[in-house]
Amino acid sequence: MKPNIGISEAHLAEISQVLSHILADEFVLYTKTRNAHWNIVGPDFHSMHLMFESQYDELAEVVDKVAERIRTLGHYAPATLKQFLQLTHLTEQTREENDSTGFIKELLRDHESIVIYIRTQIDRLAEMLRDAGTSDYLTGLTEYHEKVAWMLRSALM
Repeated sequence: MKPNIGISEAHLAEISQVLSHILADEFVLYTKTRNAHWNIVGPDFHSMHLMFESQYDELAEVVDKVAERIRTLGHYAPATLKQFLQLTHLTEQTREENDSTGFIKELLRDHESIVIYIRTQIDRLAEMLRDAGTSDYLTGLTEYHEKVAWMLRSALM
C-alpha cells in the first residue's frame, strides 16, 4: 500500500532516489571508518582505534535511519554492495599508509563531501518536492557530519 502523506508518487520516487544516494555514501563511509578502526597503526593507535569505533557505531545508526526513511516513503532501500558502489560519489580508498593522519584526512574529505551533497538537496526537498520531513531530517544529518568533520580536523592540529 502506497503512503498517503500529501506528497505525489513522482515526488516520493525522486526523494527516495536522493536518499538512496545518501544511503550509499553513508554505507561506504561506514565501511571506510571500520577499515580505519581495524587497520590503524602508529603511536596513537589506541586513541584512534577508539575514536573510529565510536564513529562507525554512529554511522551504523545513520545508515539504518536513512534506509528506514526510504521505506517510510514507500520505496525499497538499496541494500547490496554493488548498488552502493553505483550510487555513491565517494571513493573506496585514497591513502597509502594506515597512519592516523592518512585515515583522518580521507574520512574528513568524505564527511565534508556528504555535507556538500546534502546541502544541495535540503531546500529542493522542502520547496520543490514538498517534503519538509525529509528536508528537516537531512538538516540534522548535515549537523552530524559537520560535527564529525570538526572533530577530525581538530585531531590533525
